[in-house]
Amino acid sequence: MLDRRCFLTSAAAAAALPLLTTRAAEKTNDSLKGRLYKTLKIGMVGVKGSLTDKFKAAKTAGFAAIEMNSPGMNVEQTKKAVAESGLPVDGTVCSSHWGVRHTDPKPAVRAKALAHLKQAIRDTHAVGGHTVLLVVGKGSDGPEKEIWSRSVENIAKAIPVAAEYGMTIAFENVWNQFLYDHGGDHKQTADKWKKYVDDFNSPCVGMQFDIGNHWKYGSMGGWIRTLGKRIVKLDVKGFSRKENRFKKIGEGDLDFADVRKALREINFYGYCAAEVGGGNAARLKEISDNMDRVFGLV
Repeated sequence: MLDRRCFLTSAAAAAALPLLTTRAAEKTNDSLKGRLYKTLKIGMVGVKGSLTDKFKAAKTAGFAAIEMNSPGMNVEQTKKAVAESGLPVDGTVCSSHWGVRHTDPKPAVRAKALAHLKQAIRDTHAVGGHTVLLVVGKGSDGPEKEIWSRSVENIAKAIPVAAEYGMTIAFENVWNQFLYDHGGDHKQTADKWKKYVDDFNSPCVGMQFDIGNHWKYGSMGGWIRTLGKRIVKLDVKGFSRKENRFKKIGEGDLDFADVRKALREINFYGYCAAEVGGGNAARLKEISDNMDRVFGLV
């Protein structure tokens, strides 16, 4: 969180922008500059070379941090890339969460999922990150009530480790047929997600809310307002209801104006990770610029 002094520092930097742009942002109270910081997934960086080269490319494109994957991350190489590039790691994605799930009916699989989550927590802390993104499971693993309690029980076993390292387990809303109606319409709410997070009753658990993943099923501004302070981080992509497919950030019909308004209403400060198709340096710059535009960062 930025305190008032940090906010004033950010505001002073913003004074270098054209006066018209600054006044427009103030008039609409719409800009998220000084509140939202851009990051991206390491798999999006298609620049050839070492890990340090990839980090430098992301930084040059305008990103403030980068997300890694664990298990599977080389901790020492990642620390080296951070030191040589000056680009921090803000968090990781639990790399095995789709195949090794906390909702799986088999106890051995759930034990493995827990072990992977604990490793991701430790690895992330070792490289300076503060969140582990987790897909909690899949609806096909059983009735909702059953997999709800099963996953809560299993994930909760990692909370002491998260607390020890000052980490947050951040759930992502995805198309996993859980906590929403996959065949339903666009009027669904985040009420189930709110209750699910609250069932953990822990400050070490929150949401890495994906802006775009559920635009097909509900109002993203509305979901943000419902989840409120449970949102510790964001993901972003575009989506078109009309075309029924994901798009580049800012393309499609997703209501980013309402998203910006909602994020200010819940007083959000933190990282937002691009989660779209990546590529070379030019593509990374395009993604960064698209984020600037939809969030009013320039």
